[in-house]
Amino acid sequence: MKRVSMSRSNFAANLLHHMDWKTLNSMEEWENAIAASHNHPIVVFKHSTRCSVSRMALKMLERRWDLPESTDAYFLDLLEHRDISSSIESKMGVQHQSPQMLCIRDGKSVYHANHGSIDPVEVKPYL
Repeated sequence: MKRVSMSRSNFAANLLHHMDWKTLNSMEEWENAIAASHNHPIVVFKHSTRCSVSRMALKMLERRWDLPESTDAYFLDLLEHRDISSSIESKMGVQHQSPQMLCIRDGKSVYHANHGSIDPVEVKPYL
């Protein structure tokens, strides 16, 4: 698992330095994230680098992020990793949207939000 150094998009790299994101770059990393959710809840943000709504949601998420430092936050570039996005949809039973934020606990989605409803304050009770 690499820490974020987003070479694909300077815009994303500039945004992501504010948080300790873990990028999902392979199915193995996604499976490891699910396994980690059995120890503590995790947050996954699904982002499209071509979508202005997704950029705005990411900016807002980073500005308002006030979750415990121990929270593992995973970042998925949908355009680069459609296979992982499809797996999230099937394993979590949550219809694909972009942007989308999920909170996963014990291998199950316990909360998700899409588009303008993405707000880190709303996920706090699920952590």
